[in-house]
Amino acid sequence: MEAEYDAIILGAGAAGLAAGLYTGRAMMKTLILESMGTGGQLLITDLIENYPGFPEGVHGQALAKMMEIQTTRFGPTIEYAEVEAVEDLEKKVKVVRTYDKRYTTKTLIIATGGAHNKLGAAGEDTFAGKGVSYCAVCDGNFFRGQDVMVIGGGDAAMDEGYYLSGIVNSVTVAHRRDELRATKVLQERAFKSPKFKWLWSHVVEEFVGNEALEGARVKDLKTGRVYTYPTAAAFIYVGFHPNSDFVKGMLDMDALGHIHSDLHMRTKLPGVFACGDVRAESTRQLGSAVGDGITAALAAFHYLSL
Repeated sequence: MEAEYDAIILGAGAAGLAAGLYTGRAMMKTLILESMGTGGQLLITDLIENYPGFPEGVHGQALAKMMEIQTTRFGPTIEYAEVEAVEDLEKKVKVVRTYDKRYTTKTLIIATGGAHNKLGAAGEDTFAGKGVSYCAVCDGNFFRGQDVMVIGGGDAAMDEGYYLSGIVNSVTVAHRRDELRATKVLQERAFKSPKFKWLWSHVVEEFVGNEALEGARVKDLKTGRVYTYPTAAAFIYVGFHPNSDFVKGMLDMDALGHIHSDLHMRTKLPGVFACGDVRAESTRQLGSAVGDGITAALAAFHYLSL
């Protein structure tokens, strides 16, 4: 059976677009399948200050658009569809199924990234889209001039909290520890801002309100006190999980579902590659995701040349 494509790339985030740029330039017939929007995590990131070549920083959505234009210029096609299943990964011709189409390919590059974890608190689903959010860039403007909460203590929490501080009246950070995990530069920026307030050693147990979120029931882990903290919105950043369920049992993964790949992004199955946030030991940085995608594309080209 002849394959329709030389490469199918799952995911049009930074890793997937970088892979498509290189497979396209290598004259490989390439299809990129994306379920949401081109850019992946770039779409929910405001200002990116640590990507080489942009000394003043670059906005995530703008960079995503530039990357899309550059990649498609060299031939890859982007289609928007959710992958239902992949089949015959151990064979030379591999199958990708969406809900209404079937595609065949000689190589498969998995760049499906991941998604933010839910907190697991009562009321979280009830108030999702009504004050509970996982994306400050997407939803911050709805709460202009109001008091909001950020839950978490890592880079994402500090980054998104700082973005919110330019829009809202105040940002209260609720963190289960008494110190942050975020990089020092992000911590220092948050500590210097008069907009930030801090609930150290606190966990959120429940979100409360009527039609929309009005507050969070929080617990002080040191005293045991439980009380309602008023907030118009709660932005949750408590970890990240890979989008890899569709290949569970087919490829080697770590305990969290990240796909194991070698330095060339090769998985245990010939012609199948994993790159970006979905792979094990990813640093979850934009620059490394781009590098992963390029490496996967070059490895795919080499595989077809054997």
